[in-house]
Amino acid sequence: MRIPKRLMLVAGVAALSARRALKAPYDLGGKVALISGGSRGLGLALARELVARGAKVSLLARDGAELDRAAQDIRGRGGEAYTVVADVTQPADLTRAVAETVAHFGRLDIVVNNAGIIQTGPLENMTDEDFVRIMEVNAFGALRLTRAALPHLKKNAGRVLIVSSVGGKVAVPHLGPYSVSKFASYGLGQALRAELAQHGVGVTTVLPSLMRTGSARQAEVKGQYEKEYALFATLDNLPVLSLDAAVAARRAVDALVRGNAQAMIGGPALLLGWASNLAPELTADLMALTTRFLPAATASDAARPGKQVETEATRNNPIKGQAEREFNQK
Repeated sequence: MRIPKRLMLVAGVAALSARRALKAPYDLGGKVALISGGSRGLGLALARELVARGAKVSLLARDGAELDRAAQDIRGRGGEAYTVVADVTQPADLTRAVAETVAHFGRLDIVVNNAGIIQTGPLENMTDEDFVRIMEVNAFGALRLTRAALPHLKKNAGRVLIVSSVGGKVAVPHLGPYSVSKFASYGLGQALRAELAQHGVGVTTVLPSLMRTGSARQAEVKGQYEKEYALFATLDNLPVLSLDAAVAARRAVDALVRGNAQAMIGGPALLLGWASNLAPELTADLMALTTRFLPAATASDAARPGKQVETEATRNNPIKGQAEREFNQK
């Protein structure tokens, strides 16, 4: 009796799914993780979570003072931390970061691509240079660091974690360049997973929604500065809409340990992801409608950091202030 090809395909998919379900979780004990953007925010939260599970961390960022504070935080929790001052847009920096990490710890098992910048404001105030620069950090930075670490990841059957965003599934108004870069990082994660599996390297892409990391003050703001920042910083710190950074980090590391291809992190991310998959036209129309209620563009395309356009309301927001202190944002 000949077995139909369709039935064989279904059986093959079922067998692969069963094999994955039975596969042992990735053991973080004794592993070494290199974390870009590891000095503050979600990067620091991820470092704390990894060391809590037995890993050692190498923290990569551009600011040496912030790195020192982050390393002290990790060591104060009983973890091992090394720091590397580097810029993810500079290939030579990343080659050096990998080499220093391996020289210090003797190995490299995990790369966490977390470094990123965010720009908020009307599309009319965003320039071509804004799009190019954010792509260099949020997308190409992840590609460069993964490639620099690849020989060690192949040797150790390592793992790659890419921090994308729900904005990489659904384009969010007034976050145009950011959404474009996160769509790219999501696609990069899927491409790397398909290509690196043959070498025993697992790749997980996480897509979180808003998180209380205190990072709003680092955002580049365009348009009507105070209105744009007040809206962004307020939404970023609403308990129901945004997720506690430590919880987000735990869920991201859970996904890495399980070997998931992707994971939506947070309720709003799950809802938007499902909405986009089930009703893409309606979701896009709702995003377009939302734009009508946001601050209008201005004549100037100049950007200002969020910390320079604080209002009384954002400055005195206790939830925001606590997140900034907890995740090394001040």
